[in-house]
Amino acid sequence: MRILVIEDDHKIAKAIKRGLEQQSYAVDVVYDGDDGLTAVTSPDYDLFIIDRMLPGSVDGIEIISSMRAVNDSRPALLLTAKDKPLDKAYGLNSGADDYLAKPFAFVELIARVRALLRRPQESTSLVYEAADLRLDSVNKTVIRGDKPINLTSKEFALVEYFMRNQQRIINKDELMSHVWNDDADILPNTVEVYVGYVRNKIDKPFKGPKLLSTKRGFGYYFGVENVS
Repeated sequence: MRILVIEDDHKIAKAIKRGLEQQSYAVDVVYDGDDGLTAVTSPDYDLFIIDRMLPGSVDGIEIISSMRAVNDSRPALLLTAKDKPLDKAYGLNSGADDYLAKPFAFVELIARVRALLRRPQESTSLVYEAADLRLDSVNKTVIRGDKPINLTSKEFALVEYFMRNQQRIINKDELMSHVWNDDADILPNTVEVYVGYVRNKIDKPFKGPKLLSTKRGFGYYFGVENVS
């Protein structure tokens, strides 16, 4: 999953980025309202963390309002030093999905991020399954059958994206946009390499159905294919 952080305090922004990347998210950061207003138009992001007070011609609430005005329903978490009930109501009424007052504990931020990313899937859990493969996004574990699978942080993010988007073709550009951030030196061949790593860990050692297949000229397909 790829997250955009719009926060003018560089220390806070870098701490959020570092912490989210440790949780296997791809994270980009911009530091003012004008750059934020431009960045949110990108379809590559799955969630936005936006500070309410930003330098520039627009603030966080105006950024979120602009998103909702064009029917962009992607989740947005508003950060603010204003924690009065009326301030919170104003932020939520602007279209924010959640509201977190500064200072905050990072564990709470992570919990809210997970909850917001869970909503579109209408799921009560962050556990994904495909055949006998099971991924737990909270505990960062992957098991096939009864055998744990050790994945690097980027491999885990790739498998998680596949499992959230089962039974449809996903091309390399989509993977590059959602699993890697703008700072990454990523090429299509890099995606192929990581897909190979993942296939060697979740498919090749097991006798069950193959879950990750290549559709030449189109991309990748994850899930048990219907052969009937």
